[in-house]
Amino acid sequence: MALQKFSIVLLQKVRQHVQSQLVLPVSEQNPVADSSEREQAIAKFEPTSLDTLGDLFRVGGFDDEDETAPNPEGRWFISTANPAAAIYKLPGLSLKPKVRLITYLQRQPKGGMGVTWALPELMSTTAVLEDALTSSSAGTIPPHPNGALGNVMDGIAGDRTAGSYLAASILLRELKEFGRSGLNRRWFYHKLIDTAPTDKNWQWRTKQPLAEMSPKVQIQDNNTVLVEFFSYRMAHPIAIFRHVDHYVAKSYRPKTHDQVVALP
Repeated sequence: MALQKFSIVLLQKVRQHVQSQLVLPVSEQNPVADSSEREQAIAKFEPTSLDTLGDLFRVGGFDDEDETAPNPEGRWFISTANPAAAIYKLPGLSLKPKVRLITYLQRQPKGGMGVTWALPELMSTTAVLEDALTSSSAGTIPPHPNGALGNVMDGIAGDRTAGSYLAASILLRELKEFGRSGLNRRWFYHKLIDTAPTDKNWQWRTKQPLAEMSPKVQIQDNNTVLVEFFSYRMAHPIAIFRHVDHYVAKSYRPKTHDQVVALP
């Protein structure tokens, strides 16, 4: 049984890298409602690169009657973003061969939602992805494309090192948060920590205050893995969380347990 500790700085850098890659085009983050608003958006848009030039076409490239286009009315649509970009350069992790990550988005005035799926490449055609929109073009139930793997992390492979499992735990939470905005944000408000903030009089739910809160990975004798780290939720309800992820042998799909350990 091996226990390895990591610095909070390293964990924060992993998160910063993932967040820097999980970025939506402007037209998908804040879609416009009608043709007049689109024309105004195009008039104000000054592309500075080929990527932003492509975003200009996304702003004005859909017919008003296209039910799959980015919209602020709550109809789900397919994102053009590539969530798999977040995996590149993560220690010990990679996308499985012939697998793609696809994100669906929903936008409403008070907040947006997103869901990311891992699919075999053969099942990630436009026809298959759009077919999933027919049963959930609006509403709280997200699209579930035919052939999607049970969990987005089922599409992830790794070298089974301690660092790869720690990175996977951060990647999973960022992918779950990807596409959320406004009132629907959750993980966005969590700051990774290794000590309790000193500006609060914490009421601990543990037997005693936790002095040791550094990120840890324990590889057990049966090849299962436990990842532990802590976060500080900075928005109400304010709390300190303990996150424990349990990985079985050769899998990067964990059972997650997020527990409040202290309240102000």
